[in-house]
Amino acid sequence: MLHSKTPSDSSASFNQQTVGCPTAAPSFSSEKQIDTVIDTQPKPRWWESKSLEEKPVDGPYGWVVVVAGCFMLMFSMGCVNSYGSYQTYYHLNQFPEEDMSTLSWIGTLQFAVMNLFGIPSGILCERFDSRLVTFVGGVIMGVALIIASFCDSAVWKLMITQGIMFAIGASLVFIPSTSIPAQWFTSKRALAVGIVVAGSGIGGLWLTPATDSMIDNLGTGWALRITGIIVIAVNSVASMFMRNRLKVAGRDKIVDLTIFRDIRFLFIFAGGVCGTTAYFTPLFSLPSFAVQVTGKSKSFSTNLITIINAASTVGRVATGQVAPFLGNINTLSICTCIAALSILVLWLPFHATGTLIACAIAYGLFCGGFIGLLPVVMAELWGVQRIATIIGLLYVANFAGTMIGAPSSGAILDNIGGGTNFKPSIAFSGAFMMIAFGFFVCLRFATNRTPFKRV
Repeated sequence: MLHSKTPSDSSASFNQQTVGCPTAAPSFSSEKQIDTVIDTQPKPRWWESKSLEEKPVDGPYGWVVVVAGCFMLMFSMGCVNSYGSYQTYYHLNQFPEEDMSTLSWIGTLQFAVMNLFGIPSGILCERFDSRLVTFVGGVIMGVALIIASFCDSAVWKLMITQGIMFAIGASLVFIPSTSIPAQWFTSKRALAVGIVVAGSGIGGLWLTPATDSMIDNLGTGWALRITGIIVIAVNSVASMFMRNRLKVAGRDKIVDLTIFRDIRFLFIFAGGVCGTTAYFTPLFSLPSFAVQVTGKSKSFSTNLITIINAASTVGRVATGQVAPFLGNINTLSICTCIAALSILVLWLPFHATGTLIACAIAYGLFCGGFIGLLPVVMAELWGVQRIATIIGLLYVANFAGTMIGAPSSGAILDNIGGGTNFKPSIAFSGAFMMIAFGFFVCLRFATNRTPFKRV
């Protein structure tokens, strides 16, 4: 027997279709009324975090975000990488009475404080429009350099301006640049993030000689002012495209530390500390080793840093291509292992020119993979919704490694090696990079215990 649909049946069917509407009502007379209810929902204010979820993943706008992030890292990390040019001039001309170790604290503070401010930077990215966050960060960086150009009377003033103040602005640029592109990609995420972080290597390649030229011809004051103006201009344009794809829901806790209960995060955090502890010794000591131990010229030692930066740029992009086939965690572990072996096998036992160049190439290629794949692994394991704050927590590990690594390596060289025997500090760096490899292997099997599986 056929039954006709009663009015109550029709009303029930309609109400089931409208579950989740913001206001409950027994029925609506027309679709126009439904649209009116939906349209009354409050829209995000201009400074609040917005989303572009209607945009497709792996789509064209994602590559716009990647290019913008690459340019922002080019100047934030590029300025950090080029500090050696200022340090040399400060030591020889502006502050000849100061120890090199004292002047090196300006550069150390740049990188260390930038990582330390990773947590507040990640929180700001979640709660405010990322375009606003990155714009403010660029302005702080540029203004810090301009103020530093007038602080030529005391090192402590440069520590505050060129060191700490610049680093706070750089953190507001660095965290969004490395985390937001992950929201826009799935299959090509490793390649996209690799291109973004390659910006720091590209910045080191051209900004260091450009800074040298400005200092030689105009002095440090105008070099800082010109760089500050360029940073503000470029970052202001790039920040307009640094948009979130996903909106993060509000939460009660400012910093959610429950992630430390996840053994996988503990492994990657410990690996980050150990890897960063080892990371800077080749960058800082390989040029000095070439001059003091092998008798090479200063230009040769400078070329070694150029080789490392160039190889690192290639490595960050290349590992993004390889990671989808091998697995992100597998590739991260392999890169860390080969970076450790380049120190222990190519640098520690040899003094020849060829092995120094080989070490610079191998270390640059695979330490670039170590840096570039960490944000990708974080996004893979814990998703992209809160990637900014999770990466911020990881960069606290980088802060700890920075504060341990460079000062300890220098102290080992001075106190154990007598200032000329580099082997103890080389062994120190290689050992910590190998320990980082061990933690990443533990991460791999904590994620999936099946051998030879793409993870």
